[in-house]
Amino acid sequence: MSVSAIEPRQQTPSTGLAVTQSVRELFLGDLRELPPTQRADALARRFLLSYTGHTRAAYGRDLADWFGWCAALEIDPLAANRAMVDGYARHLEARRSPATIARRLSALAGFYRYAIAEEVLTSSPAAHIKRPKTANDSQTLGMDRGEARAFLAAAKEHSTRAGALVTLLLHDGLRISEALGADVGDLSHARGHRILTITRKGGARRDVVLNPATSQALDAYLDARVEGPVFITSSGNRWHRSEAFRLVRRLGTAAGIEHADKLSPHSLRHTFVTLAREAGVPLEDVQDAAGHADPRTTRRYDRGRHNLDRHPAYALGAFLAD
Repeated sequence: MSVSAIEPRQQTPSTGLAVTQSVRELFLGDLRELPPTQRADALARRFLLSYTGHTRAAYGRDLADWFGWCAALEIDPLAANRAMVDGYARHLEARRSPATIARRLSALAGFYRYAIAEEVLTSSPAAHIKRPKTANDSQTLGMDRGEARAFLAAAKEHSTRAGALVTLLLHDGLRISEALGADVGDLSHARGHRILTITRKGGARRDVVLNPATSQALDAYLDARVEGPVFITSSGNRWHRSEAFRLVRRLGTAAGIEHADKLSPHSLRHTFVTLAREAGVPLEDVQDAAGHADPRTTRRYDRGRHNLDRHPAYALGAFLAD
């Protein structure tokens, strides 16, 4: 189950929206008039339109798994009760991590809230489901200061493209989708700063500052290129995240990072948060730079927050002594 691709047949003059009969039915049709066997899938398609990017894709997979569970029990998802959702959660416990289970149950809760709002249901079977507690510290592997330096050196030795990407990810804490989605035209200057305008999770456009090292690495890689994606393949296409993922692990091995086989581009984002906090950057500034809506997310990324060297007792002792 997923939101199907809709092929354009006709353009409305006022909006430019591609309109087909299936589009009209998706947006305007009364779900209660559909055959019962089609109603849940149609509702799910509408629900997923509320999201974009990776969140939409993840929720689509989550609902597909839930719909598969319901199909195996020969029960319409819109006829499910709380016991079914509880049974599904127990089924997941032996197969998925607590974080994945929590996200899947969150997707179900959102789907059924949407069903109530659309007047398809009057109550939600997932309204009071207990979600598993997730770890206070993120399980994504990060790097310490020495490892980050070695990783940067390995990237620069590998290629100017690798050097530019790794420098950008480590110094600005971008998500890999934000870095690879940027175009050369998104580079500019503002109030004396070199900036890159990126598309954040959820579609918001934000400016990130490029420090001299990042600016130099990008300029060396772009070599005066003025258009197209910032990061491209040898054929000029936009670099794909799966290729960047493999590169990160190769660089980790070259840099001698322990457990390099567990590194991912997201590891560099975690490293950014941890090292920025170790460098004394206030939590709220790191939160803003990372684009986190909740400071608790930033704290989960900060692998050094339990470092005793950072305990406020030392700073307070020095302050009182003065």
